Amino acid sequence: MPAVGMVGLGRMGMGIARSLCRAGFDVHGVDANPARTEAGRRAGVTICARPDELARSCDLIVIMVGFEADVEAVLFGDGGLIPAASDGLIIAIASTVPPTAIKRLGERLAGTGVALVDAPVSRGEAAAADGTLLMFVGGPDAAVAACRPAFESFCSDIVHVGPLGAGQVAKMVSNMILWACLTATVEGLDLAEAMGVDRERLRAALALGSADNWALRTRADERAMLWAEKDLMILLSEADAARRALPLAGALKEAVKALKISRDLPMPD
Repeated sequence: MPAVGMVGLGRMGMGIARSLCRAGFDVHGVDANPARTEAGRRAGVTICARPDELARSCDLIVIMVGFEADVEAVLFGDGGLIPAASDGLIIAIASTVPPTAIKRLGERLAGTGVALVDAPVSRGEAAAADGTLLMFVGGPDAAVAACRPAFESFCSDIVHVGPLGAGQVAKMVSNMILWACLTATVEGLDLAEAMGVDRERLRAALALGSADNWALRTRADERAMLWAEKDLMILLSEADAARRALPLAGALKEAVKALKISRDLPMPD
């Protein structure tokens, strides 16, 4: 699979594209932002004007865009991938979108000759840059196996968790636990500081024991939490559809809101 397309060259997509280039893949990329496309060009990415150009030149296309509507536009919109796709093309959705959306896309692509793989990633921007992402994969065995050499260029851990949509379920649960750990970390450190304990000494101590978590160790609590509300809205909506009550997740959404307000961080539109 020598030719790989990348739709989205933002914080995550650029790191993935660079990792693919370092591994020797012929990487083609699309992004609406001229600064990003120029950075991609400097990294060795062949820049294309529209997604349909990728469909004509690539064996695998990885989509890393912000929202479900963006994924739909990349696939089916003007200049989209699907009208230009030929039999055998594999499309991997690395964006975080609802599992039900992935299943609907799979149904729409049935019989087209295009294989869809559900491939969201975790561990953040730094891991994308150094090729150590964790990927939760959902999809048919043959398509996942065909993608694995490319995925291994930017992921140190790849877990095939089940059929199409299972990858997004895993990412959804991972995000819930992430935001729970992050808000608990902030509340705990704030409390300790108010009671006269040095914040940084305590952070180092907590990382040695049962309170250790990724948000604590990577200082995720010091960043902007750009996707928190999106992640939690996906979780709560999917739980509603599955008729499952998530009392902690409901409180967690409000805890994230309170944290953002206290730090004057931007809220989503």
